[in-house]
Amino acid sequence: MDNTVGVLKQAVCGGLIALMACASSAADRNTALPDMTTILREQRVESASVAVIRDGRIVSTGAWGAAGPDRAATASTPYNLASLTKPLTAEVILRLVSVGKLSLDEPMDRYWSDPDLSRDPRRMKLTVRMALSHRTGLPNWRDSKGLAFDHDPGTTTGYSGEGYQYAARYAEHRTGQSFETLAGRWLFAPAHMRASGYVSAQGETVPIAVPYDEAGKPLPVERVTRYNAADLAHATARDYARFLIDARNDRGLIASLAAERSKSQADLTPETCAGTKEASCPRWTGFGLGWQLLGFPYGTTMLHTGKDAGAFTFAAIDRASGDGIVILTNSDNGWRVILPILEQTGSDPKLIAFLRGQMN
Repeated sequence: MDNTVGVLKQAVCGGLIALMACASSAADRNTALPDMTTILREQRVESASVAVIRDGRIVSTGAWGAAGPDRAATASTPYNLASLTKPLTAEVILRLVSVGKLSLDEPMDRYWSDPDLSRDPRRMKLTVRMALSHRTGLPNWRDSKGLAFDHDPGTTTGYSGEGYQYAARYAEHRTGQSFETLAGRWLFAPAHMRASGYVSAQGETVPIAVPYDEAGKPLPVERVTRYNAADLAHATARDYARFLIDARNDRGLIASLAAERSKSQADLTPETCAGTKEASCPRWTGFGLGWQLLGFPYGTTMLHTGKDAGAFTFAAIDRASGDGIVILTNSDNGWRVILPILEQTGSDPKLIAFLRGQMN
């Protein structure tokens, strides 16, 4: 599971790769994507599924490579989203806040507190806003001793899957419904994300892309039977692009909450844009409510990545122009193809320059 800032610093391969002649791919509006087969082969990535968004619409989708032994990847293949799960969870919660079923700033302790924190009064300070912007003071994941604070809530920024789990449990206890039910009602159904969910059914219906390690060896795929609010959800690139468009358009959010989505809740500029990195950085960057935000002069980009064993995923969209992209891979080497795919799809030059600059 990834740390977004840390993963961004790796999301560059060593130089652009020459492509062979372009070939047609599956497309929503008959706009062909370049053939990514050469990129995948040279970077030892088993497969990639891509959805390109222009002006708030999906203009093309494509898939290349192997989704598993003797199984080709297609635009209908679901992938492990890894930490791209977090924006899904944030969206469910924000929509519930918009209709008054949850609160962004009330203490979650009124409805839910983790038993491991029962003797720590700091639990009473935890809010949804802190959880969605990685400011709970909780670690990414608890260790064998249980859950404990690394820092006082609200005092520092620390990437935390536990914070997202905490917010989801709060949502369950305050609404009286399971989080899977809430996600289906408030997110997956409205966005028509038919091939997506928190609980996977590997071996049933459409099988999920098999993960591969750096050497190209397939890794075990275990069925997910219990939701994880921060990781392991699955989707096709097209389905995730539908969600990304709705998030950019603030679907289901009241105006005041939509405005909050564009604000940095936790400043990352000093650590992300230090030294030589400053030249390619936006004016500001920080964690928002579910996303990392890049504050470019003419628009804010919503960005997130994901990394698990045998998976690397990427999603970004410019809130002003509506241009964006979703890239899903099933390989430990998946990070190597992100920049080449962004280049070959004509993605935002500012975003590409920022990602490349993180390697300086």
